[in-house]
Amino acid sequence: QVQLVESGGGLVQPGGSLRLSCAASGIFFSAFAMGWYRQAPGKQRELVATIFSDGRTTYADSVKGRFTISRDNAKNTVYLQMNSLKPEDTAVYYCNANWRPSGSGSAALDYWGQGTQVTVSA
Repeated sequence: QVQLVESGGGLVQPGGSLRLSCAASGIFFSAFAMGWYRQAPGKQRELVATIFSDGRTTYADSVKGRFTISRDNAKNTVYLQMNSLKPEDTAVYYCNANWRPSGSGSAALDYWGQGTQVTVSA
């Protein structure tokens, strides 16, 4: 059974910080790209940050310089450090694990966590 278990969400003031964690089980963790997505009510889900198996990272323009994604393969865990939080960061944040093997003819694997609420408000 594949599980992605998220933690670390909550209510913070503008300018504050949170660190989200996502612990994975049931997958060959080091082979997966890991990502954080977020979705605000009535809005589309958007990709916030990705960390690939080689450690390379990408970020949405809206969070560059404020958020940092990292992974600990020994703990099967991915993190999202969120600093200088703004009200517009308020959303449900989702952990994603994705495997797209090289070569043709192989199906991809894609898994999601349950989501954790982040609210930024004074």
